[in-house]
Amino acid sequence: MGVFAAFIAPALAGVFVGVMSGLLGVGGGTIMVPIFRLAFGMSPLASTATSLFAIIPTSISGVVAHTHAKTCVPKLGLALGVGGAVMSPMGVWLASVSPGWLVICVAAMVIGFSAFKMFKKAVKCAPAPRAGRAGSNAQAASAKCAPAQFAAAKDVPAQAAGSSNVASSSQGAASAYTSGPKPVPDQPVLSRKQYLQGACIGLIAGLASGYVGVGGGFIMVPLMLAVLDIPMSLASGTSLIAIMILAIPGVIEQGLLGNIDYLAGIAIVIGSIPGALVGARLVRVVPERQLRFIFGGFLLVAAVMLMLNEFGILG
Repeated sequence: MGVFAAFIAPALAGVFVGVMSGLLGVGGGTIMVPIFRLAFGMSPLASTATSLFAIIPTSISGVVAHTHAKTCVPKLGLALGVGGAVMSPMGVWLASVSPGWLVICVAAMVIGFSAFKMFKKAVKCAPAPRAGRAGSNAQAASAKCAPAQFAAAKDVPAQAAGSSNVASSSQGAASAYTSGPKPVPDQPVLSRKQYLQGACIGLIAGLASGYVGVGGGFIMVPLMLAVLDIPMSLASGTSLIAIMILAIPGVIEQGLLGNIDYLAGIAIVIGSIPGALVGARLVRVVPERQLRFIFGGFLLVAAVMLMLNEFGILG
């Protein structure tokens, strides 16, 4: 294998993996598993193990950027991560006793279902209005796309401002869709019940992470939006915190089993670390609705690629 195929090409692919990781809150496993299967010709088990290994440094890079930008909920990420770390070794064990085709098919089905849920959310979210349109439409679109606790908080000052302030605030809302970074949502106030729900989401994500070699973000992000009402701009960074934690036990177990191709993993990581920094910055630029569509499309493509490759259609 030449230098380009062994190092340069994986590093370039790693940049794309990192950008998607930082932007969408996934560890990147849904991209890396197909890359390792298609480009490196690895077995399903080696693909998932090496992907899990590369996820940790990629996630750490994204977490640093999200924390600096305040686009994450650290305590919720910790709850998700601890729950996931408990179940990740169980997923690794299940993968080791399952046939390779079953591991890949389960991964594709779970990823595909998550894509469907994300598209459904995106369709319900009002599109961003064009510049020059009525400000009331801009506010309505923002409220429809924002979770309840954030939308309610925005309504209070709008009602108290009076009719003279409504026009100016409406113009500001419309222009917010066309230029400059999005304002960072306030940190949500979560109850103990919601933190417990987060830990339960982490349990599911951890099992999936260990079994199919992904970070679990494709499960955590949609469930944070649906169950905990966390906006996409905060869910991405929060998911990466959890991934950074929950992947560790699975990586240790996969390493002890000798399933990790460290050279291939490091080659991907060389590109994914800077890519994750870039992706985390893009969260404040890309509108919420577009983020959801990008995330759903990303998941759908990954699921299709996995299935096509596993059944030999891609060669």
